[in-house]
Amino acid sequence: MASQAFSNDRKHVFHSWSAQSLINPLVVSRTEGSCFWDEDGKRYIDFSSQLINVNIGHQHPKMVEAIKAQVDKMCTIAPFHANEERSEAARLIAEIAPGDLNMVFFTNGGAEATENAMRMARLHTGRNKVLTMYRSYHGATGGAIQLTGDPRRWPAEPAMPGIIKFWGPYPYRSAFHSENELQETERALKHLEDTIMVEGPNYVAAIIMETVVGTNGILVPPPGYLEGVRAICDRYGIVMICDEVMCGFGRCGEWFAVDHWNVTPDLICFAKGVNSGYVPLGGVIISDRIADSFRERQFPGGLTYSGHPLACASAIASINIYKEEGILDKARRLGKDVIAPGLEKLKDKHPSVGDVRGIGAFWAIELVRNRETCEPLVPFNAAGPDAKPMMDVLGACKAQGLWPFTHFNRIHVTPPLTSRLPMRCTPANRNYRF
Repeated sequence: MASQAFSNDRKHVFHSWSAQSLINPLVVSRTEGSCFWDEDGKRYIDFSSQLINVNIGHQHPKMVEAIKAQVDKMCTIAPFHANEERSEAARLIAEIAPGDLNMVFFTNGGAEATENAMRMARLHTGRNKVLTMYRSYHGATGGAIQLTGDPRRWPAEPAMPGIIKFWGPYPYRSAFHSENELQETERALKHLEDTIMVEGPNYVAAIIMETVVGTNGILVPPPGYLEGVRAICDRYGIVMICDEVMCGFGRCGEWFAVDHWNVTPDLICFAKGVNSGYVPLGGVIISDRIADSFRERQFPGGLTYSGHPLACASAIASINIYKEEGILDKARRLGKDVIAPGLEKLKDKHPSVGDVRGIGAFWAIELVRNRETCEPLVPFNAAGPDAKPMMDVLGACKAQGLWPFTHFNRIHVTPPLTSRLPMRCTPANRNYRF
């Protein structure tokens, strides 16, 4: 018999990315650490950190206490006022950001962050065109979905003018027929520069890219690529925007993924891991050069809940949790000592695993029908019967109490960075291993 929660959901909740009559949403009754439970008491290991955002795990006591304290102090205030929580959150974020990224524009989430970053770049340069990768996801709002390169963009077309796609590096499935990572970097950068040439450098406002591509494959840039993009942007006066909504705030083992390559973009988009999604929050971290464009002229953008004090209080608590509990080091060790060797063993054991790749606690298993040809287990953008093999894999995982994130022919390995499993989640007779 269906619960009241399930019945009300099916009658009244319109779910995202779904054919409403074809879904059967799980009713989650509680969460703790790296686990969640359905209303029948079945436990699942949250192998996806929900939408790769619950970096510090569920119901972290310090975070919960900070939110409760802020509720008692002040729940909300309009964004044209200054307040302690927004100011301190901005200071802490600027403090950990690279280079001269010293100002923060707060949004409600990642899509609004990319929208506003694009607007800042266009106004700063006086140019219109924005280059973005095919294998990318930047959000589902009007502009962000056009920046997106994967098939979720298609129903929203025709696109707004000025959005230009290019191919980014992907050594395992190279669009450039590269034989190694060095060639992939060289050829991908040449392709990008050629794209700028035929689009007109003086018309290109920005290049926006996920520092490490998330949903579309956990694609870690090969050595020299990010540095090359930075050099191209400098050469032509183009704004470099790094979308770190998914890969930032410890997910890759550093505060921001760009820190691995010592590259400083002009703008960084963030959300998700800034406060593990406990309260909706995102934003753009802005370089001094871009911020100076709006010293004497108005920035034409804003949100009713920009820098919401409850959300900013959670961000302050979250950043302090990262520092106090050594979360960045935990993410690095989780990737190096657990995930990487575990996935290599899995690859050696199963011929259906074509590739494993990642950084920090941000990894993907790419499943194939044939290792020699690299034919994916399911076709690109598979649906219906074509998607059945991956649906079977996902179903088998869930039946065993493991809830992973999957996309096309990939399983993503993106657990909470804390690996904080409550006692009820780790019975003595169970041995969790890859």
